[in-house]
Amino acid sequence: MKFSKLIFVLTSIALLQGCVAAAGVAVVTGASMATDKRTFGKQIDDQGIEFNIAQKFSNHAAISKQANLSVVSINGGVLVVGQAPTPHLRDEAIKLVNNVEGVSQVHNQIRISNTTSITTRTNDAWLTTKVKTNLFGSDTIDATNVKVVTENGEVFLMGLIAKEHANEAVEITRHINGVNRVFKLFEYR
Repeated sequence: MKFSKLIFVLTSIALLQGCVAAAGVAVVTGASMATDKRTFGKQIDDQGIEFNIAQKFSNHAAISKQANLSVVSINGGVLVVGQAPTPHLRDEAIKLVNNVEGVSQVHNQIRISNTTSITTRTNDAWLTTKVKTNLFGSDTIDATNVKVVTENGEVFLMGLIAKEHANEAVEITRHINGVNRVFKLFEYR
């Protein structure tokens, strides 16, 4: 009897933790959607574009097995980053992206190389965190309007932002230890 109560309590705690995590994700997602300069419809369109591209990559046997690709869409502009082992496979991936409805521009940043290691990917996640933290520390930049994507030490900055704020975001980013290169892919408002 005591054992079953213990199982019940532990299961309840685990489920409640899941609810708290889900609620936290919902709050963060809702807050970022509310502060995003894109219309709600554009945000949904961009999510659909990202989903459709990911699905096309997943359904392509060679891309899904041999390449490491990520996509981000902002106002129909799509950034494709990662690695492909051959130029042919890179071109196949870009062809798939161009055939997705709603894509208005493609930023092809696929490198011809082996896929990055888990250590490199972990470092990229850490760099993204450092960049976002530094951007949030700025008094003039609204960091919620800047999407930061890091791939193999290269940082891509995207979003809807004023040109002077974009230049400041680049300056902040390029001085962060570990950043090899900064790409400015902003849409100016």
